[in-house]
Amino acid sequence: MNVRVTRLASGLTVATETMPHLETATLGVWVGAGSRSERPEENGISHLLEHMAFKGTTTRSARRIAEEIEAVGGEINAATSVENTCYYARILKDDLALAVDILADILTDSVFDPEELERESHVVLQEIGAAHDMPEDVVFDLLQERAFPDQPIGRPILGTPETVKSFDRTALKTYLDRHYRTSQMVVAAAGNLDHAAVVRLAEERFAVLPVGDTPSLAEAVYRGGDVREARDLSEAQMTLAFEGRPYSSPDHHAAQVLATVLGGGMSSRLFQEIRENQGLCYSISAFHWGYRETGLFGIHAATGEGDLDRLMESLAHEIRRTVDEVDEAELGRAKAQLRAGLLMSLESPVSRASQIARQMLTFGRPLSTAEILAKIEAVDRRRLVGLAEEIFRGSTPTLALVGPVEKAMGVDAVADRLMRGA
Repeated sequence: MNVRVTRLASGLTVATETMPHLETATLGVWVGAGSRSERPEENGISHLLEHMAFKGTTTRSARRIAEEIEAVGGEINAATSVENTCYYARILKDDLALAVDILADILTDSVFDPEELERESHVVLQEIGAAHDMPEDVVFDLLQERAFPDQPIGRPILGTPETVKSFDRTALKTYLDRHYRTSQMVVAAAGNLDHAAVVRLAEERFAVLPVGDTPSLAEAVYRGGDVREARDLSEAQMTLAFEGRPYSSPDHHAAQVLATVLGGGMSSRLFQEIRENQGLCYSISAFHWGYRETGLFGIHAATGEGDLDRLMESLAHEIRRTVDEVDEAELGRAKAQLRAGLLMSLESPVSRASQIARQMLTFGRPLSTAEILAKIEAVDRRRLVGLAEEIFRGSTPTLALVGPVEKAMGVDAVADRLMRGA
């Protein structure tokens, strides 16, 4: 690993990885603030702020921002998650200074013009409407809300039409000033670049960022339960989840391995049994999302109304079987998938910059590839079976359903089937 880290006097962290065999580089700014940083009346403001950053500064119009980066063949984008927001550019190696200049401009000198804000709010409302029309998006929003009710971490990243319509320039500036501080920001870059040059550019262009601490996050508390939204659809969307493990937990990588064993590919238990042997769905997968102090371990599938209860019965059976036993062959396949995914990601400067930034925000240091691989390799059958017992029988499940789901079994019935033989 060739990651170098410099912390500027302002508190801003600069982290880079040099990949000299490339002709490109990715550079971005990651902020340790996302949807869970929002107050109730601010739900969706992190995402809208990300949109508005590209809508003009005192020296560049929205059109000029796009034209300048594309004039050198580059691209610029941003993304908002539960815990982070990132702004990044992909460029050829000789255009690094331009990328820093534009990113610094939009993060320190955006004007948030009221007319642009009104237009972009309308765009976000269309985005919310489009998400509402996609049952798969809806079921995951419902899952997050039911797992963490009445908490920032459980609210939708896009916000609601009511909150988005309420935001004005003052609200954006207030949120920006409160959370976009150097103590919770990382400039990360990967590709054909020189660390000292990135540090110098960051010192010059990000010098005006506010310093100081950001507000502490409200502790997330997993609850679980049942939520469903009846719709006239040909398929029912189903997610079943349990409390997972935070990034900092010794069991975080074990939870990733467990998710891969259960539903991480075509050889996984759920795919082979529920999709291949029983033909109850087109696809089925398991996932594990880690957060700062908690996590969410879930399974997602879609099936016809008449097959939904049977699918959940089979799902409960496979979970019980995992609690009882995991064989060495499937454990080995799961580890191999995770190893390969990690190593393949090292070849992408976008992935590397993102990984480095998230590691700095989460752990305060970059994690070496060898360290991560060692944690994956350390997961053995005994620990995996023990973790399955803890996750699947140690917390109330969360069941979210969308579609023709009025007659489907509820979360208590699913929990009862999970406990059989315990």
